[in-house]
Amino acid sequence: MRITSEPFGSVDGTDVTRWTLQRGAVRVRVLTYGGIVQSVETPDRDGVPDGVALGFPDLEGYLKRPEPYFGALVGRYANRIAGGAFTLDGAVHRLPRNDGPNCLHGGERGFDKRVWGAEEVESGVRLSRVSPDGEEGFPGRLEVSVTYALDADGALRIGYRAETDAPTVVALTNHSYWQLGDGLQELRVAASRFTPTDGTGIPTGAFAEVAGTELDFRAGRPLTIPLDHNFVLDGEGSAVAELYAPGSGRTVTVETTEPGLQVYAGPELGGVALEAQAFPDSPNRPEFPSTVLRPGEVYDSTTVFRFGTR
Repeated sequence: MRITSEPFGSVDGTDVTRWTLQRGAVRVRVLTYGGIVQSVETPDRDGVPDGVALGFPDLEGYLKRPEPYFGALVGRYANRIAGGAFTLDGAVHRLPRNDGPNCLHGGERGFDKRVWGAEEVESGVRLSRVSPDGEEGFPGRLEVSVTYALDADGALRIGYRAETDAPTVVALTNHSYWQLGDGLQELRVAASRFTPTDGTGIPTGAFAEVAGTELDFRAGRPLTIPLDHNFVLDGEGSAVAELYAPGSGRTVTVETTEPGLQVYAGPELGGVALEAQAFPDSPNRPEFPSTVLRPGEVYDSTTVFRFGTR
């Protein structure tokens, strides 16, 4: 295992560092700006390494084009919150409306646009910052740390932890786009249900069966349609999804403690985002798993991206 760091420019006078984690043939680069996974390199079935995560070669690329959220650490709340507002314990909290009428990925300047502190830990790097009370409209002073580590088999393990001094909502994720090789990629998702949405991407509150629809990826099939849907995962911690590129033989398998997987595949981007996360608009949907965090509690979430070939 090899861990190194180097300067990577600055944002508003604050230095940015790039950390490189390498174990065997797997190499991952993480930026302290936005907690961004800048690149992931893995071998194909012939042992030839290449990049499999979309990103920019320099900091300027991320500053000029933030909206795809390439590789970003997303928070305080990943995905959408309807109307840019939610009510918690009788108090209404208003958020930026940066996605039509809704709040998306933590607001106008979410976690993806902040410079994080960093320290080397066993097998990786831990990023941390304090999100002050009222940042982007969210209540409570939130102490957050996110650890990026390479397991013994080269899997990328992302562990999220947060504590608050006042009731708030928290939902974090990684927004990497995976492109494992040339040609169509095949997707498998262990989800028999999804959450239908309205015209602005907000869940209606219903749970719909994937059977008989174009969203049935339980058996795995080529990804030929654009996607932006939250899948209700059937299991927890096990291999809940797999992306496969027949041309290169590469696979990335997702394991997570989260209840949902937002799959975003925009044809203009050329990659597939597999965002393990809470359900969209959970703060306004009591029928969804709760995303409320209270003082004395710990937000603790883990997602693993396991790389392989076949």
